[in-house]
Amino acid sequence: MDIFSYLIPLALAAVAIVLAFGIYALFRGGDFGRSYSNKLMRLRVVMQAIAIAVLMGAVWWRTRH
Repeated sequence: MDIFSYLIPLALAAVAIVLAFGIYALFRGGDFGRSYSNKLMRLRVVMQAIAIAVLMGAVWWRTRH
């Protein structure tokens, strides 16, 4: 087992958690929704980019060895 065996599920879980909070904020509305829904969806995009980078790093690492 290598580090990617832990990083991949962690990155995917982080994306799912931020997505769930973002959707909750979007549908809750009010001051909370206005304050956080857009920020959380931007954070989701960043988390997705990190998850893709981790996946690509794992593919690269495993094809090297």
